[in-house]
Amino acid sequence: MEAEKVEVRVMGVTYSHLQQGAYLLVLAAEGSSQRVPVIVGTAEAQSIAIRLENLQPPRPMTHDLIAHIGEAFGLQFKEVFIHRFDDGIFYSHIVMSDGEREVLVDSRTSDAVAIALRTDMPIYIASEVLQKAGFDMSQMEHAPNITSQEAVGEPETDIESMSDAELQARIERAVATEAYEEAAMIQQILKKRKL
Repeated sequence: MEAEKVEVRVMGVTYSHLQQGAYLLVLAAEGSSQRVPVIVGTAEAQSIAIRLENLQPPRPMTHDLIAHIGEAFGLQFKEVFIHRFDDGIFYSHIVMSDGEREVLVDSRTSDAVAIALRTDMPIYIASEVLQKAGFDMSQMEHAPNITSQEAVGEPETDIESMSDAELQARIERAVATEAYEEAAMIQQILKKRKL
C-alpha cells in the first residue's frame, strides 16, 4: 500500500541555530500552514539558495551536472518523495524514468531537493512523515518568516550604502569567485530597492 503523499514546496534555507555549521531547509505543505525543517549541509544549502535566487554559476555545480546528465540521456525526473523519518533523519528517493521503466533512486533529501529545483520535479512527503516531523505555523505565537535570503545571512551595513551599479559589479565578482552566498545576499538588497 502506497503512503499518502502531500506536495511540498521549498520556502527557503536559513542558518540552523541548533547545529553549528548546518542550515535548515524549510518545506511548506501545499494548502496548509504545515512546515517541515530539514537540516542540510553548507554545500547543499548553497546549491539550493543559488537556484532559489536564479544565480548562474560560471561552471556547473554537482546538482546541475546530475540534471544535465539525466537530460542528455533522455531520462525523465518525475518526482522526489520523502518517505520516511527515523531518528532525526529524512529518507528520500527520486523517481526517474527512461520511458520504458521507472526506477527509485535513493537520495539524501537535501540532494533530491537541489535536483528537483533544477528539473522542475514536484516534491512530495508522506503524510505520516509530515505529521511526525512537521509543525503547524498557525499555532506558533512568534512564527519566523523564512525566506531564501536568510540562507545567506544579514547584509553588511556598508553594502547597503553602495549604488546599484556597485552592487551589480560586486555580484559579478562574487559569482566569478564562486561566493554564491554573498551574491545572493546582494541580489536581495537590489530586489528590495526596486520594490
